[in-house]
This record gives sequence, structure tokens and C-alpha cells, in this order.
Amino acid sequence: MTYLDHGATSFPKPQPVTDAVIRAMETCGNPGRGGYGAAMRAGRVILRCREEAGKLFGCEPEQVICTTSCTHGLNMAIRTLVKPGYRVAVSGFEHNAVMRPLHAIGAKIYVAGRKLFDRQDTLEQFERILKQGMDAAVFTHVSNAFGYILPVEEMAKLCRKYRVPFVVDCAQSAGILPVNLKNWGADFIAMPGHKGLLGPMGTGLLLCARTPEPLLSGGTGSISKSYEMPDFLPDVGEAGTVNVPGIAGLCAGIQIVQREG
Repeated sequence: MTYLDHGATSFPKPQPVTDAVIRAMETCGNPGRGGYGAAMRAGRVILRCREEAGKLFGCEPEQVICTTSCTHGLNMAIRTLVKPGYRVAVSGFEHNAVMRPLHAIGAKIYVAGRKLFDRQDTLEQFERILKQGMDAAVFTHVSNAFGYILPVEEMAKLCRKYRVPFVVDCAQSAGILPVNLKNWGADFIAMPGHKGLLGPMGTGLLLCARTPEPLLSGGTGSISKSYEMPDFLPDVGEAGTVNVPGIAGLCAGIQIVQREG
């Protein structure tokens, strides 16, 4: 079989990724729910994934929230920064994972730059909109439809210049192009685990420079007596049992990316 759909998900997975998933299923319990060996082993798997992601993407391990997908992370980030009626700048190349949450919230959307592969037009139109006074910005790093690499570093500088908080969608770039939370100064960066990071489907990461609002509420294994979600990273974004086998596979994929570049 000749597989050309890597923009949707990488396939086949490297053997170390498959091995890590199976090993976690055979040896790991539920992290944070007890002090027995299998639970502690699961906790170490998750921490290792956060550490590896932090090294690759310029952030601290606790700034890494494990999600089920890039869409999951984008929803958490967008719903933290954007409220009904907010003015939001986007590029002309956004995925539904960005546009649908914005429409659902009731944001006022301003689209910047529709000329394909024209970085100058993208930047000029983006700055023109930011000058109007935006409450937030959300933009992709690479178009999933065209492969257009947007000038995200320059767009990030413009957001900082006009003091506009922003989210970057790195669905098509994480693991392939440089992505750095600290250098970009982004509030959030969302990415899938199953594309350029070579991990299993059903995994993703949200890199957080600020504490997000919980998208879900439920068990976390920390502060269990409280009726409120923990207000600290990463627990605030990880309600319920996390996908330990998937995270183990994702960690293995990130390690392969680090070795191969």
C-alpha cells in the first residue's frame, strides 16, 4: 500500500511507538489514583512525555496538557481567551477546528490575508486588523489544504506589539517545523500527537503560557475533596483518566523526532 495521507495522520507508526503503547497497556495502572507500582509507573510515563515535549517545544513540563487531539486543545485555548462578542483575528487559511469553536462562542471574526503563499499580504492584512483593536487572535502555522507555511514568528511579534493574546494551531507543523512556546510568546499552542509527532490517534498536546479554563470537569487525582477543578497546570486541563497507552506512544514518537530532526 502507498500511503499519502500523512496530513491527516502519520502511518504506519514506527515500531517503538507501537511497542510503547503495548508496554503501557501491560504494565500501567491509573496515574494519580494510588501509590501502588502500576499507578506510579503510569505517572512516570506521563511525566516523561511532558519532559520530552517541553524540550522540543520550549516550555516547562507542567505547561504541557495531554489532550485527545489538536481540536480538543484548540477548544480549551479558544474558550479561555474568547467570550461572546469578542473581536478575533484569524488568517484566511484556518481549519474548522478553529472556525467552528469561534462561531459557536459567538465571536466577531476578522479574516486576514487570503492570498495563497503570499507572506507579505498575510502580514500586512493581519497587522491592519490588529490595529483595529482585537481581543484575541488564532492562526494556523501551516495550511492543511495547501501546505502554505504562514509567517507565524512575525505574526506572533505583531500580537505582542498590539498586546493581543493568541493561539497557534500547529496541527500540520509540530514535529516537522520548529515550534517554540517561549520564543513565540504565545498564550497557547495546540498540536495533535498522531501527525508529525508519530504518536497514536487520540492523542494531542496543549502548550500553555497561562492557565486555561477547564473544558471538562471531573476527577484528576489531585485535591479530590474540592468540588472545583484544580486551578493549576496541568491538572486543570486533564479531567478524567488520561490515555496512558497513547501518551506512552506519543512520548516514543517525540523521542524519534528529537533523534531524527
